[in-house]
Amino acid sequence: MRNAVGRYGCRVQSADVLHPGPEVEAALRAVVAGVPGGGEERPGQLRMARAVADVLAAGGHLVVQAGTGTGKSFGYLVPSVLDAVGRERRVVVATASKALQDQLAENDLPALADRLEPLGVPVRAAVLKGRSNYVCRQRLDEVAAGLGQAEFDVGGSIAPELEALAAWAEGTTTGDRAELPVEPSPRAWAAVSVSGEECPGAARCPRGLDCFAEQARAAAEAADVVVVNLALYAAHLASEERVLPTHDVVVFDEAHQLEDLLSSALGFELSAGRVEVVARRVRAVIADRDLPLDLVRAGETLVGSLAPHAGERLSLPLPVAVVDAVTLLRGRLERALESLRSISTDVEDADQRRARAQRIVQSLVGDLDTFAGLDGDWVAWVPDGRDDARVVAAPVEIGPVLGATVWARRTAVLTSATIPPHFAARVGLPAGVEPLDVGSPFDYEQNALLYCAMHLPDPRSEGFRAAVHDELAALITAAGGRTLALFTSWRALTDAVEALRPRLPFTVLAQGEQPLPRLIEAFRAEEASCLFGTMGLFQGIDVPGAALSLVVVDRLPFPRPDDPLLQARRERAGAAAFRTIDVARAATLLAQAAGRLVRSADDRGVVAVLDPRLGSARYRWDVIRALPPFRRTRHRAEAEEFLRSLATPPPG
Repeated sequence: MRNAVGRYGCRVQSADVLHPGPEVEAALRAVVAGVPGGGEERPGQLRMARAVADVLAAGGHLVVQAGTGTGKSFGYLVPSVLDAVGRERRVVVATASKALQDQLAENDLPALADRLEPLGVPVRAAVLKGRSNYVCRQRLDEVAAGLGQAEFDVGGSIAPELEALAAWAEGTTTGDRAELPVEPSPRAWAAVSVSGEECPGAARCPRGLDCFAEQARAAAEAADVVVVNLALYAAHLASEERVLPTHDVVVFDEAHQLEDLLSSALGFELSAGRVEVVARRVRAVIADRDLPLDLVRAGETLVGSLAPHAGERLSLPLPVAVVDAVTLLRGRLERALESLRSISTDVEDADQRRARAQRIVQSLVGDLDTFAGLDGDWVAWVPDGRDDARVVAAPVEIGPVLGATVWARRTAVLTSATIPPHFAARVGLPAGVEPLDVGSPFDYEQNALLYCAMHLPDPRSEGFRAAVHDELAALITAAGGRTLALFTSWRALTDAVEALRPRLPFTVLAQGEQPLPRLIEAFRAEEASCLFGTMGLFQGIDVPGAALSLVVVDRLPFPRPDDPLLQARRERAGAAAFRTIDVARAATLLAQAAGRLVRSADDRGVVAVLDPRLGSARYRWDVIRALPPFRRTRHRAEAEEFLRSLATPPPG
């Protein structure tokens, strides 16, 4: 039995730990005391840690809204590590973004280990990614032998990239793509990696014993804390829990994205491009030159059957032409499987290519069968705006999947800076699970102002866009630049950039004109600059300090009414749809955008919403309650005065 640390640092048997609260509090204080700038008392973090410890001890589920500055990572990591060590259990932390995954792996968990291990608490942590994130030694061997190059070397040689990747693989200890000094082209990486749907498994691979992906999996098996992303966790659920190590606790961080990301990850896409990839894998193995071409043609037939439905949801049962195209493609895939099964070879590399081709064909057959049998629990649609049609399918609700695979089997902690309204019901949590709001250590009422431009016209009116430009010019001038302006459409962004660049004496950086990391770095570096962006910047951007004192949102970020998945959910919700789906999503996104302003205790500024509906619509309080507790005004003069006071250096 592993040991746990008692409240005074002495070692006690885990069976003797009846209530983990005192141990958690002492450990949390020890951890935050060692973090630069993190030594101050954070009541919300302590309250969160106690709540997490309690639910781990008693079982059940916990939803925690932990505002910016709470330190929620340590709020759940400290009690989770103590519980895992003391009770020989494993916790999986699933994040929505790579940035948070990297933060946990590179900063938070090492800091945790530095402070807890001297107290006798070992911190065994690992990061696990999808198989395609690791270079494949078997594929490298095949490339070195010149096998299968016809699959990849199309439209220009990738030989120099392959040589560089092979050299890097000789020195890396992880094989993780993220450690590459230069991002490889998609074709080059495809030549030296395999997806989870292709890999035949370590037992059937000549390089299974020194496989980077398998080594990462082994490290995860030996760890108490395993950090993954939500897409990999969804793959785990879809595979009947064969992807991740067994675990007793799961923490969903950035949980406000759980519903959308799991819907996407549990769904699938069918396209001509996907069929072409399968055809290339088959062509690299079988002697029949006609069958891969037949597969490509069948994929084109499927695309042709989908084209008339571009921009639409597909009706159920599926249209006859689509069913016929699926049947044709499936028949040809069966022929490919028969050909692959008939191949007998003693050459290991050839056998590996055959096994991978067989796996990827079987994966496509499985999705075709699911597609052909879709029922009312799924929605399928053909996105508009691409030359080649494709179909996307996703489950309408994720609650039933989570209920059967997560909530019924393990303890779960779900946390975010913003928990959406009606969240527990949307993700199928058992009745009675109510969000705990531990607040934020920041003094929002003193340091920040929420301004609603009530005098502007309705956003759907003709004069709204010009009025927004005038309002932006006045506010940005008062702020002395230092503005993050967020728009709910690319057209609104483009129009604002064109209108305001000639009017403002400040640098206006625009999303799409440079790579995003470079834009954000330029915004941080030039204090008086402005950054104009779309909904992709409503979350994830972190610019503390004087470079940002004004966040502007042009209109309430309601979801598109023609989104097929949301249409299906609205139909299920009936009369409650607008409030539980549309308003809830708009409130969450606006709260995320507003959260860009105050990132440290010293940050001050204005969040300006240029949509008058925030101050007049019947649903306004649902939106306002989701925001931090800012002071509020509807007078631009008050907002300008506050901004000017921030832009003017104090006397002396």
